[in-house]
Amino acid sequence: MHPPVDARRHAPATARNREPILSVLQRVLPPQGTVLEVSSGTGEHATYFAPRLAPRQWLPSDLDPDARHSIAAWRAVAPAANLHSPLALDAAAPLWPMESDAAPAGLDLQRHPITAIVNINMIHIAPWAACLGLMAGAGRILPAGGVLYLYGPFKQGGQHTAPSNAAFDASLQAQNPHWGVRDLEAVIAVAEAQGLVLAETVAMPANNLSVVLRAIA
Repeated sequence: MHPPVDARRHAPATARNREPILSVLQRVLPPQGTVLEVSSGTGEHATYFAPRLAPRQWLPSDLDPDARHSIAAWRAVAPAANLHSPLALDAAAPLWPMESDAAPAGLDLQRHPITAIVNINMIHIAPWAACLGLMAGAGRILPAGGVLYLYGPFKQGGQHTAPSNAAFDASLQAQNPHWGVRDLEAVIAVAEAQGLVLAETVAMPANNLSVVLRAIA
């Protein structure tokens, strides 16, 4: 049974960033396979991207059950044949569901293997362990040439790229000392340790970056 429509959450930034993100995804994602979205949040990105990125399959996920309810509610009112039910996934876990017998219902990962992972606005609103787990999971799951796409604010060279990002970072750390805008170089170093290399960075609106990493093994 679908959750009620009023389970839908709204993230105002989604309407502003979805088109710029989509333009990058259309260019960098492998042409086939399944895109695993780690930390899908409200589900608004998933319902927007899935039909526009077909024939790729889109598999949303989130650790938070309320977020999964929101994703399911958005999917109920904006269904797409290639948009699947949200999966309970903790990025920091040492084993992700699709690595065990808990394969997502209705999605044949043998026929549509995961070829890309998308992670939007998570690593700064999560403990560093979530970033470490994301990179480890991507290293385990992605095939050679597979893509890990990150979106969000980053420090570069240890410095914020805009005063607004510095203020945002301070507000995040006031909410939780384990949160905060991450150093791009530190993220890349963790990725490289898991067999992922930086392909490109793309400047995005509101002082954000798209970071495109590729699996080499």
